[in-house]
Amino acid sequence: MLLPSLNISIANVGLPTMAEAFDASFSQVQWIVIAYLLAITTLIVGAGRLGDIAGKRRLLLGGIGLFTVATLLCGIAPTLPLLIAARSLQGVGAACMMALTMAFVSETVPRERTGSAMGLLGTMSAIGTATGPSLGGLLITGIGWRAIFLISVPLGALTLLLAVRVLPTPASDQARSRPRFDSLGTLLLALTLGAYALAMTIEGEAFGPLTLALLVTSAAGLVLFVLVETRVPAPLLRLSLFRNLTLTTGLTTSALVSTVMMTTLVVGPFHLARALGLAPVFVGLVMSAGPVVSALTGVPAGRAADRFGADTMVVVGLSGVVAGTLVLSLMPVAAGVAGYALPLVTITASYGRN
Repeated sequence: MLLPSLNISIANVGLPTMAEAFDASFSQVQWIVIAYLLAITTLIVGAGRLGDIAGKRRLLLGGIGLFTVATLLCGIAPTLPLLIAARSLQGVGAACMMALTMAFVSETVPRERTGSAMGLLGTMSAIGTATGPSLGGLLITGIGWRAIFLISVPLGALTLLLAVRVLPTPASDQARSRPRFDSLGTLLLALTLGAYALAMTIEGEAFGPLTLALLVTSAAGLVLFVLVETRVPAPLLRLSLFRNLTLTTGLTTSALVSTVMMTTLVVGPFHLARALGLAPVFVGLVMSAGPVVSALTGVPAGRAADRFGADTMVVVGLSGVVAGTLVLSLMPVAAGVAGYALPLVTITASYGRN
């Protein structure tokens, strides 16, 4: 759980340096992040079901192995397209690692310890997110951008070794009946998300016929995805779940707030490096401020939710996100690091409350 989250945040801080190394624009270099997240988003839901078909232990070990090899390819990629392709493979491995690790908890950890185990997984994910920017900035300053990927290669190899030696074979891996995998739904979801991501980046700040065609393709893919999910026997996503208004509202809120967070984390390093002139190590330290505060306020926020109610804390959290993004958008460059860091801390800490 630590490695996939680490490789989300550690790459963000290196985007300005990689843009210079490959002589690439912002719209091109941001695909280093998009490709990774796109692969995770597309496959993480289906990875659990694929684990039921191929065996959870086998697929998890394969995912760790693929993640490690792809991470090595990221570190030695000679061109930006090859780096983006390697990041896509890395995202496939990360999706298997994230989904099947949680599946292992539900099957191998005693029921009375499941909550503690899931909490530990969440803590490891938060540690990876918080550590990534500062570690990435330090590695870029001392060694170079390739080190932000190569550092995870021995960690991935160690993880694979431990998984081979320690992880048991879940009882479900011995089951004779195997559920079906929604390959068509997965393909359509990848097409829909990929076309949308391309539409938002391929022409930079322009809006031309290619962008319009990609948006139409994305919309058509979404319609087809919905139609397929209502007809296949084992859908990737059960659309009937969205009849629950509370669940739908929560998922929509989470998606919107996550979009704000990822936008901030991708654009932020460019602002700090180019507008404020910070070295990569200091960019990483500033970008780490938000996740660190979020981790430290997690327990007090949980106690506040028990006392005042979850609904109240969600409203407080969303209000903090809105206020932080508003201040961040209006803050002049002359405000310096503090003018960026304080709103960022507010946004990140508020995001954790949702």
